[in-house]
Amino acid sequence: MSDDRGADTERGGKPVLQGLAPKRSRRIYLLPNALTTAALFCGFYAIVQAMNQHFEQSAIAVFIAMVLDSLDGRVARLTNTESAFGEMYDSLSDMVAFGVAPALIVYEWSLRGLGKWGWLAAFVYVAGAAMRLARFNANIGVVDKRFFQGLPSPAAAALIAGLVWVVTDLRDTHWITISRVDLAWPAWVLTGYAGLSMVSVAPFYSFKGINLKKSVPFIFVIALMLALVLISADPPMVLFALALGYGLSGYLVWFWLWKTGRPLPWRARTVRQAGKGGDQV
Repeated sequence: MSDDRGADTERGGKPVLQGLAPKRSRRIYLLPNALTTAALFCGFYAIVQAMNQHFEQSAIAVFIAMVLDSLDGRVARLTNTESAFGEMYDSLSDMVAFGVAPALIVYEWSLRGLGKWGWLAAFVYVAGAAMRLARFNANIGVVDKRFFQGLPSPAAAALIAGLVWVVTDLRDTHWITISRVDLAWPAWVLTGYAGLSMVSVAPFYSFKGINLKKSVPFIFVIALMLALVLISADPPMVLFALALGYGLSGYLVWFWLWKTGRPLPWRARTVRQAGKGGDQV
């Protein structure tokens, strides 16, 4: 009888367990790691600017880090320069840019006035980001790639940085008179929500199933153009609204799956793989 996980054989005659992540190269490549370093720099810059009370710059730096983080992995795959070093380096960069930086930004921005409760909420966020990244690395090749298990750390960072940016922008344009001190408890709730959501099992769509090489109707091009126009018209408001909508989407999907009696995506995949492995002789 074969192992329940299923096995395959590669050219050297060595058995390879199906469903596990492929072995990464141990080489170090310049281009993807340069993008990762740039994202790490943005995270560090965001912390420095928050310490200097320049909260708009720190929030923008977090969003720039998100763009760079989305590029380094894609560049590595397109140029065939994926490596174990790059994978670990990316996780450490994410911990700084999307774990430590947002927590320190929101603490300096509003949570400091809450005393112990303020830094505890910031710690919950940092711990959630650390556990989220550790679980993601441990589950590579196991979970359904169409969904993230828990809120991704960049999306959680977008919630925190988006709140700071939109409130700062609305005060600068005289749309609101509420100070950041007045928003201490709403910021506390959002920080705790983001931190706990990262370690939840709610399924958040990963958008990895989108095939960029596939042809699409012309209406999608128009929709993309309108989305870019909306973002450029009011970046803080639109980006925060998108982050908030995505931050709630996982729980809506989770509720829909529970309501319809369907299993979570990775549990359904595990059952299918176990069934296939059990049929092998």
